[in-house]
Amino acid sequence: MSVDTAPRSTTWTHVDGQWLPGNPPLIGPTSHAMWLASTVFDGARWFDGVAPDLDLHCQRVNRSAVNMGMKPTMTAEEIEQLALEGVKKFDGNMAIYIKPMYWAEHGMRGSVVAPDAESTRFALCLFEAPMDAGVPLTLTVSPLRRPSPETAMTDAKAGSLYPNSGRAIIEARSRGFDNALMRDMNGNVAESASSNVFMVKDGIVYTPMPNRTFLAGITRSRVMTLLRQAGFDVREATLSVEDFRNADEIFCSGNYSKVSPVIKLDDRELQAGPVARKALDLYLDWAKSTVSAE
Repeated sequence: MSVDTAPRSTTWTHVDGQWLPGNPPLIGPTSHAMWLASTVFDGARWFDGVAPDLDLHCQRVNRSAVNMGMKPTMTAEEIEQLALEGVKKFDGNMAIYIKPMYWAEHGMRGSVVAPDAESTRFALCLFEAPMDAGVPLTLTVSPLRRPSPETAMTDAKAGSLYPNSGRAIIEARSRGFDNALMRDMNGNVAESASSNVFMVKDGIVYTPMPNRTFLAGITRSRVMTLLRQAGFDVREATLSVEDFRNADEIFCSGNYSKVSPVIKLDDRELQAGPVARKALDLYLDWAKSTVSAE
């Protein structure tokens, strides 16, 4: 049986000291990562000649590897320089997703379920992907929950966390929504199924308090800083679904699309509000003021 492994866009992957085009096979059926999910990754962006916060994404993937019980084989600085080398393989006409990854090849001796840190492997994948910044989306409250750190590897950007987010999105789309608003095990809002979430009420910007049930993202932190510098009152708080239903404005932040206004939450229609527009403008202005990544 033949399997189409061709990527959907121009793609380059660096592994074992060389750049390979397309989608090279890297993980076999006996790899620990294949059957026991010892994978972590991170995601940065290159667009318009800049790669904002690339250094922070490279640092985080190494922390994720350590938290998963693996041993980083590259320094954050080496990953960053390799990513900028990879960017030069593209024509620069489309935004690029930068994805460093670690996984374990073998299980720990005497306990195959745990990864063997010494078998850690690294790959860096870059591929073209439109950024779609500012594109509105609709949300519905998901019946599914984010796990707590006692029940899942929430202290890493681990691949094993994403099937839960994926099924939340599938469930939301079955009801006509783009994405899902997810709660933690205590019923408080955590994030959307694929990004961090903000709400605005009476001019104050709120975002869920980090409680280790969701990844408090790098773009989230950058947006908070930029809004505060622009004079906004930005607060981390424990927030309920009812708080979001009564919000004046809702928007999401994430590396993939940066800032996305929410125009519907369940049966409530909203406008793409001024704070979301300002957050995106501030982010793009800041990003383009950073050192060129060409």
